Amino acid sequence: MVTYVGLMTFTDKGIQTVKDTTKRAAATREAAKKVGVNMREILWTMGEFDLVSIIEAEDEQALAAFSLATATLGNVRFHSLRAYSSKEMDEILAKLP
Repeated sequence: MVTYVGLMTFTDKGIQTVKDTTKRAAATREAAKKVGVNMREILWTMGEFDLVSIIEAEDEQALAAFSLATATLGNVRFHSLRAYSSKEMDEILAKLP
């Protein structure tokens, strides 16, 4: 599994129906499983981003499918950052000259 941090901001549509945000998040979590993505954590935040999530995907294509499916709903704009565990970072650092 590949780990990502998802950063989301509400669209105008999403903020107009913000009272449904937790229900939408639960539905998104279930839909993610169908494309090989596990939304391990979803957090609502204050500041530049409205939601932050920790996501595990089978591969990059699964995350891309998830991102596109999420975008088509029109409630959030989704940005992803590839994240590395300590073990993965050690493996990367071992390749340095």
